[in-house]
Amino acid sequence: MSSAPGIFQVPPPTNEPVRAYAPADPGRTALQAEVERQASEVVEIPCVVGGREVFTGDTIDVTMPCDHGHVLARAHLPSPALVQEAIDSSLAARAAWAGLPWNERASVFLRAAELLAGPWRDRLNASTMLGQGKTCHQADIDAACELIDFWRFNVSYARDIMADQPPVSTSTAWNRLEQRALEGFVFAVTPFNFTSIALNLPTAPALMGNVAIWKPSSTQLASAWVGFELLREAGVPDGVINFLPGHGADVGDAVLASPHLAGLHFTGSTATFQHLWRTIGQNIDRYRTYPRIVGETGGKDFILAHKSADLDRLAVAVVRGGFEFQGQKCSAASRIYVPRSLWAGLKDRVTAMMGELTMGDTRDFSNFLGAVIDQRAFDKHRRYQDLARDTARVVQGGGADGSTGWFVEPTLVEVEDPHHRLMEEEIFGPIVTAFVYEDADWDRTLQAVDRTSPYALTGAVFAQDRHAVAQATSALRDSAGNFYINDKPTGAVVGQQPFGGARASGTNDKAGSPLNLQRWTSPRTIKENLCPPKGWRYPFLG
Repeated sequence: MSSAPGIFQVPPPTNEPVRAYAPADPGRTALQAEVERQASEVVEIPCVVGGREVFTGDTIDVTMPCDHGHVLARAHLPSPALVQEAIDSSLAARAAWAGLPWNERASVFLRAAELLAGPWRDRLNASTMLGQGKTCHQADIDAACELIDFWRFNVSYARDIMADQPPVSTSTAWNRLEQRALEGFVFAVTPFNFTSIALNLPTAPALMGNVAIWKPSSTQLASAWVGFELLREAGVPDGVINFLPGHGADVGDAVLASPHLAGLHFTGSTATFQHLWRTIGQNIDRYRTYPRIVGETGGKDFILAHKSADLDRLAVAVVRGGFEFQGQKCSAASRIYVPRSLWAGLKDRVTAMMGELTMGDTRDFSNFLGAVIDQRAFDKHRRYQDLARDTARVVQGGGADGSTGWFVEPTLVEVEDPHHRLMEEEIFGPIVTAFVYEDADWDRTLQAVDRTSPYALTGAVFAQDRHAVAQATSALRDSAGNFYINDKPTGAVVGQQPFGGARASGTNDKAGSPLNLQRWTSPRTIKENLCPPKGWRYPFLG
């Protein structure tokens, strides 16, 4: 069966509108009812290998960050034998899936997008709110809108990739380019913080004809399981994506040791990504093909303010960019650089807004903030708050309460050293650190922004002076893969701002773009000579 029988038109992708969930919105009532339904039950989450649900009996509890005594689900962990069975199942499914015409695969994910836009929206949003501590707004822009956008836009990009063909160089030669699936399987290792990323990492390679073993984060399993059930209803065949909830090494060691590993699609910590890459490097002589390695690993994202910045807009960017979803976005504003002339005004505006932020259980739709993901994160953030009290100045916040949920107060810190640990280390929590620079030190501050952190994911500059904007855009060219002018450094939209960074932030393969999909194909050039020569002599031989 041909993998590309025709280059058909696909539905033009559009960004899914974000729902408001205002008090009078009927959609709010429906979502609240689904949240309560899911909170009232405990789901058994199996491993799924070759379409077979396996309840191993070796389980972990999946709890609510906002109420850590509340168990949402029990997830069954795979045995070593089951991991090997998942590898075998993936390989067995590969030929049939890769052999499907590309449009047949595309239709599965277009159907998934429409199911999510319709009957599955509340279900996936509710599981994201409960399991990851997201507000209804943060859940909808992630679990619904961004994931729908991934699936719609990826299909359009895949079509364009298939349509990109070489020219015919002579009248007697027909040149073609075939986009083949990778030879083997892709290992998708996904994070807790974005349901959309968790579902995109296995499905983007699958759209291009690959099979995947998906290991979701243990703290994202509630929405991961709902998402996997959605994929099955959309028509993803058994074995194309095998679902293995489990601890990293228990799954990863066996998967990375397989000679059939063809790719790693990863979002998570820098340390984990480097460990996986190092392991692949050590195993490089055993693989049937060189594995593709695609990863996004976090950041220490900045907001740089020029003396010409609009204070009101800058303050909103700091609060929203730094504290939405408790600062647990790879793109969250974590370090800010403010000129002395603006600091007093900015501090007053930001602290006033922080005083109005409400924090609590995300089942209460009046809360702006929920809890951080688990006790490990909670303890880490408390240590950073202690560091701020001991070595810097806490301007606002600084408290934490883990008695019921893992609640960490939004915290604004001022430091005198631009290389303070709070300016350099990734915290991944609701802690924003400010360095106040002298207005005359703009050029020196540009250098500090570029050289302070090993990461280069997102960053923003606020300025009304276009010379300053142009200077910052040039000086910070390598400092962020997603760069924002007079906007917060979060909220990249599929089809508008492809997401990814370099340096310690990852391989910058831009999820939600053709660049990412291209990594999951192995092109084959085909030349057909329409009139081959019958003699061996060339004209120069006389």
